[in-house]
Amino acid sequence: MNDHPGSYTIRMPRSDDFDFWREMARSLIQHEAAPDRVFWSEPGGEGDLFADDELALPDTHANSPAVRANRRFVNLARNAILHSDPERFALLYRVLWRLQNNPRILEDKADPEVRRLEELDKNVRRDSHKMHAFVRFRLVENTHGGVEAEERYVAWFEPDHHILRANAGFFMRRFANMRWSILTPQGSLHWDGHTMCEGPPAERSDAPGDDSMEDLWRSYYASIFNPARLKVGAMLKEMPRKYWKNMPEAALIPELVAGAQKRESKMVEAGTLEFEDRPETLEAIDKAIHACRKCPIGELDNHAVMGEGPSDAALMIVGEQPGDQEDQIGRPFVGPAGQLLDSHLEKIGIERKASYVTNTVKHFKYVRRGKRRLHQSPGAKEIDTCRWWIESERAIVKPKLILAMGASAARGMLGKTVSISKVRGSPIPLEDGSELWVTAHPSYLLRLDGPAREEQARLFDADLAAVKERLHELSG
Repeated sequence: MNDHPGSYTIRMPRSDDFDFWREMARSLIQHEAAPDRVFWSEPGGEGDLFADDELALPDTHANSPAVRANRRFVNLARNAILHSDPERFALLYRVLWRLQNNPRILEDKADPEVRRLEELDKNVRRDSHKMHAFVRFRLVENTHGGVEAEERYVAWFEPDHHILRANAGFFMRRFANMRWSILTPQGSLHWDGHTMCEGPPAERSDAPGDDSMEDLWRSYYASIFNPARLKVGAMLKEMPRKYWKNMPEAALIPELVAGAQKRESKMVEAGTLEFEDRPETLEAIDKAIHACRKCPIGELDNHAVMGEGPSDAALMIVGEQPGDQEDQIGRPFVGPAGQLLDSHLEKIGIERKASYVTNTVKHFKYVRRGKRRLHQSPGAKEIDTCRWWIESERAIVKPKLILAMGASAARGMLGKTVSISKVRGSPIPLEDGSELWVTAHPSYLLRLDGPAREEQARLFDADLAAVKERLHELSG
């Protein structure tokens, strides 16, 4: 921090350094530095993205007033600071300054600075979504001393904002067992399966061109291209031409689109048009799951159980599958596990009627023991087959937050199995901008006794309380 007469000039060490900005902003407010006396500047160039400069903070006293910033502001600020707008640091400081006198300012949707802050947040989230969707890894030759080494993959991406470092964790989790690099004009990321390293900016020529799998992938894409599912306007909105060069199949799109109508007409005439469009209403999903026989569970003597709740619910609660009583009554979570869930929701203050409650698997899987039907957990293949329905529900309800209860529900959301103990208590960002939170299934609590049950009930309540708080933040 360099002091000029009556003013402060803050030089950010990195363009995305939220922690540095927060500490400086807190100290400035404690020194009663009005926004018009504070000037923020970006690093000298994009090459400074990974600089480690340390700047001294001004001294503060133990009796300095506390700086007020609610969780919603912190969440918005973490994203907004990744935006490319050079005025973002000053905007954030002005809003934080105003929060000290008006803690409810973020509730004023007509406030121009609040609206701009939300716009920056939205743009960054969308840029991150594009990165998740359109980064395309290509295999590169990887030899050492003439000896073939482990396979390595390299991708090129051109973000609009400073999102590279913030999205490192997503790719590290998604491609944990693969050695890869992501190159961008802002910097680069390198993962060797164990350690994440950051590198300097790159140029397009540093990334590989087509690899040996390109032709095979193009052939596969052309073979699965379904003209009946194609919505060109939506496709161009979600996959702008800017990103086509990253994807080998994109070169085929104009030709495939041009011939779509003709091919569809021929298929209709020949009676060979067989496809399944994603249902557009919850009623359509309800009807379709009752006719679904795509996995062995649907062949049992049971009934599909549809989710229930508002079609625009901010919270979606997802369980494993219907139980015996749910199958008979036709509603989710009405048996012992559902009753226990209701009591915990009521205790924490989450209104079930305001939530959309459903299951990952839509039919009850069981084995008969005389007259009894004993619950059996669905297998990974059965969960993955049923993802079509839960994803269809998500696409219609568009929840801000999803609470997955149990490993099966988590797999239905993520497409992979995760350890509940490792992921519970923290949000997992999903590609549509929503958040996934994972906890235990209430039926797990029912199988415990004594101190073990008390401990798991305490953890379950803590998870629900965190979801409630986060839902309040996301809902403004």
